[in-house]
Formats: sequence, structure tokens, C-alpha cells
Amino acid sequence: MALQQTDVFGIMRSELDRVDARVEQAATLDYPLASGLVLDIVRTGGKRLRPLLLLLAGRAYTSNFDPLIAAAAGVELLHTASLVHDDSIDRAELRRGKPTLNSRLGTGAVILVGDFLFAQSAILAASTGSARVVAIFAGTLGDICDGQLREMLTAHRIEQSREDYEKRIYGKTASLFAASTEMGAVIAGADEDHIQALKQFGGDVGMAFQIVDDLLDITRESSDIGKPAGNDLRQGTVTLPVMLYARDLPPGSDRVQTLHAVIEGELTEAAAIDDLVRDIRQSSAIEESLEAAREFTDRAKARIEIVPDPLTRDLLTDVADLAFQRLS
Repeated sequence: MALQQTDVFGIMRSELDRVDARVEQAATLDYPLASGLVLDIVRTGGKRLRPLLLLLAGRAYTSNFDPLIAAAAGVELLHTASLVHDDSIDRAELRRGKPTLNSRLGTGAVILVGDFLFAQSAILAASTGSARVVAIFAGTLGDICDGQLREMLTAHRIEQSREDYEKRIYGKTASLFAASTEMGAVIAGADEDHIQALKQFGGDVGMAFQIVDDLLDITRESSDIGKPAGNDLRQGTVTLPVMLYARDLPPGSDRVQTLHAVIEGELTEAAAIDDLVRDIRQSSAIEESLEAAREFTDRAKARIEIVPDPLTRDLLTDVADLAFQRLS
């Protein structure tokens, strides 16, 4: 039986604190205003799931965390840099209820800060001295950019396929989860079949994590998620619950017309969008999306039966459950 989820962070607290210190050191700029804003973003960056996964993947095969810390910090900075660019592209004013960098600096400065963080994350990956880690890092950066391009160019189509959606969220989100567990296992010297199993575990956890995020965007109130409920919908981004909701609408119905008008930016009236969000919440699309996230979580947990250390297996299982159970 797995440990309680809070135990994961308690057991790994010392290592996560070391990661945080490396992240803050790397994220500090010579410009006080920008540096303060960036450090605020770094310090409110959530639960550090990606570095935690990297550390746990390594923990199963080594007791020496020193070479894992820099890679874990690099992963967190890569994630932070991608969020900075996301907010700039989306012109987002808030993230987790806090003002974004985009709301405080000009677009050019925000892009350069994001580029600086990307560079710092690459420096940390290179500091591991592992050519394979650098290759994984570079490939993941490409995957993230691919996911973002797919979101910009194809995410506004209601008729997109489930495969299109999954490719997009793998690149945007799950690829970094997969890279985290892969890098941790590589640095720790795991056998190749273990490395691949942990990479797939991370990817599945990341897929579940993003589907849950898409569900939270619809099901939670604005005060809970730090941004307007249905924010993706308001920006014209079609997520899994919206796709499944649209699939079941009668062709040509008023709801179909309303949904198309919102996605295409022709309808921006808050009350009308709130009503649409409420309708999606009451549809079968919510339970179907939840089941999709559950399937990825179950698949992830099955993959780590290969991990030799039972305590680490429990901790990895807890992280998978934590990513899924944010809806409860």
C-alpha cells in the first residue's frame, strides 16, 4: 500500500530544498525589477512535481543525489520558462491568482526573460556532464515548442480528433514529465528497460495531469484556480471536455452555434460563456474526461512494477495519484 501523499514531500524535502536553491540562484537577474518578478514566479511555482519525479526516478538506483539536483533544477526552470512564454502568447494577466510577468513588463522583455530562463535550464542540464541528458533536454524543448505550435494553430477547431488533442498535450505538458523521469533514471545509471519504463510512466502521469488541468478549468470556480472558470474556452482553446461535450450536441442546435461563436471569438459576453460552462459541467463529458485521466494514471502505475526499490515505487505511485486526485 502506498504512503500518504504528504509523505512524498516530507521524505524528499531536503532534496527539493536543494533544488529550490539552485533554481533561485539560476533565475536571479542583474535587473532588480525583472529579477524580483521572476523570483516571485519561481517561488510560487506549485508543488515541484517535475523535479520530484526526476529525483524519485534516480532514487530507485542511487543514494547519491548530487548529480540529480542540477538536472531537477533545470527541469523546473524549463517548466517556468515555458509558462512565461505561454502567458506572453496568451496575454494572460493572472497565473495561480498572481499577476503574470506579462502584466508587468513589455512583451519584448517578457520574451527575453523566458529565453534567459531557457538558457539557464540548458546550462544546468549540461552541468550534469551527460551527453544523453543534454540530448533528452534538447528533444524535450522541441516537443514543448511543437505542443505550443499545435495549440496556437490547431486547438481552436472543435472538430479535432482525440489523437490531435493527445499529441498537443503530450508536447505541451507530458513531454517534460517523461523527460524528468527519463533523465533521473539515466543519471542514476539504471538499465535501459528501466529507463524506458520510467520515461513512459512520466509521460502517462503528465497526460493525466493535463487532462485534469483541463477539467479543473471547467469544473472549478474562479476563486479556486486563480483565473476565470472556463478560461481555456474563453480563449478559444478546445480541450477534451469541450470536445466530448460538442460531440454529443445535436447538429445545428443553438448550443452548437453558441459554442462555435465562443471558440471563434465572436461571442465574448461573460454571462453567455458562464451559462455554456455550466452546461458542460452538467454533461457526460466531465465523467468521460475523468475516466481518460484515470486510465493514464492506472497505466502509469502499472509501468513502475519494474522499479526494484519498493519504497520508491510507493512514492512514485503517490505522485501519480496526486496528479490525478486534484479534482477531489
